[in-house]
Amino acid sequence: MATTTAMGEAATRVRYRRTKSVTRAEEIQHEEAKARKSQPDRPCHRPRDSLFSWSSGFDNFVGFVNWAFLLLAIGGMRLLLENLIKYGIRVDPRQWIIFLSGQQEGTAEHPSVVLLMYSVVPVVVCLLVEKSLSVEIIPNAFGMFIHVVNLVVLVLIPMVTINVKSGAFSLVGATAVCMLYSILFLKLWSYVQVNLWCRSSRANQRNTLRRQSLSLQNFESLGVKNGTIHFKDKSPHPDLVQYPENLNIKDLYYYILAPTLCYELNFPRTTRIRKRFLLKRILEVLVGFQVMMSLCQQWIIPSVKNSLIPFSNMDVAKATERLLKLAIPNHLLWLIGFYLLFHSFLNLVGELLHFADRNFYCDWWNANNIDIFWRTWNMPVHRWAVRHLYLPLVEMGYGRTVASVMVFFVSAFFHEYLVSVPLRTFKTWAFMGMMGQVPLSMLSRSVEKTFGPRWSNIIVWASLILGQPLCIMMYYHDYVITHHGEALLEAYGHV
Repeated sequence: MATTTAMGEAATRVRYRRTKSVTRAEEIQHEEAKARKSQPDRPCHRPRDSLFSWSSGFDNFVGFVNWAFLLLAIGGMRLLLENLIKYGIRVDPRQWIIFLSGQQEGTAEHPSVVLLMYSVVPVVVCLLVEKSLSVEIIPNAFGMFIHVVNLVVLVLIPMVTINVKSGAFSLVGATAVCMLYSILFLKLWSYVQVNLWCRSSRANQRNTLRRQSLSLQNFESLGVKNGTIHFKDKSPHPDLVQYPENLNIKDLYYYILAPTLCYELNFPRTTRIRKRFLLKRILEVLVGFQVMMSLCQQWIIPSVKNSLIPFSNMDVAKATERLLKLAIPNHLLWLIGFYLLFHSFLNLVGELLHFADRNFYCDWWNANNIDIFWRTWNMPVHRWAVRHLYLPLVEMGYGRTVASVMVFFVSAFFHEYLVSVPLRTFKTWAFMGMMGQVPLSMLSRSVEKTFGPRWSNIIVWASLILGQPLCIMMYYHDYVITHHGEALLEAYGHV
């Protein structure tokens, strides 16, 4: 006991000496600084770290950001000037009308318009099946089989029609059809699954009431009279739509037009339309669309054509130069398209429909890894994937990794669908690019842990800036080879 006490006193004396020594050292430094200031040589030096040292605490690099932006703008202006000198002014609004009409020259057919009108059919079929299931006219298994067939046919119709009537489709017309049918597939999937949840909940409620009705307790509170069970509305808000009251054409088409992929019986609504806000969004859509078409016509199309010969000959140096040349206009086009779709257009539609949930995107530009980017840049698709694919798979017993890979698989399928079907060039570049996000995600997380979030954010930006033009070059090369033959390579790839 005495030994322990002595050791404690010794430790206390050591700590006291250390504290005293540190305090004494600070006092000495302070006295030396005062003495130096009192000298007649007017000293100007004191202990300081360089600004780029980690210990300096300096973190204001706004000037470097401005410098980088100015340097990028100067480089972009040089490329634009080079483009104008080499190709002249290629912007022609008359060609936009022909290109967007959905009709090829020399044909009198409008198959894209026909397919857009036909899209009403699978929607009505889905509604009729759901109404039949709600009143138990058809068994649940048979109804779900019809839903599966309806969704599969919905995806296959554009694939078959565009290939059979290939000469009558323009690229924009075919793309619009594939985009609409892909959106309908996701929306109807959500509609079917939500109504299935509602039917399951109603069946569970019925079973509970039947079990309670067999007992002789609380008969009156259950509403049981003359052997018949009368279900009571247990909703605390009777104004809300209840299943199966939602099964009508008005409710379904509000959902089809609404800027969301996830169905609900009661969407949050706004009370009024903000006219000034709506006018701004309309102007943004109109002006932004003109800018995108001009960029494609003036800058991207010539750059893509000039990449064909180097890419076909596997000339790595020239192909890399073409890739970097295409990266800037393509990325600018992607950024403008993102803003127009997720901010201007979806807000415009939401304002017209009084749709109150406007969280269409988050701050994806700050994403520290690929996973965060895919969870933040397209919130409608992210919510659909989590609600209707990821969580159901996890609830079925699959691991989170398997569920995540399945989400990327479905996303990869639709990316490939939206590119290969309109081009009628069935390759797998878009599919492999999306599935490649899985190992790239692991790499970005590893870089984030090892080198910090700034470097992993650079990986995210690099994948966006370089990945898309590389994919465009590969698909353009395959499109020309498939549909025009190798004899036309020189004509299409003339530099």
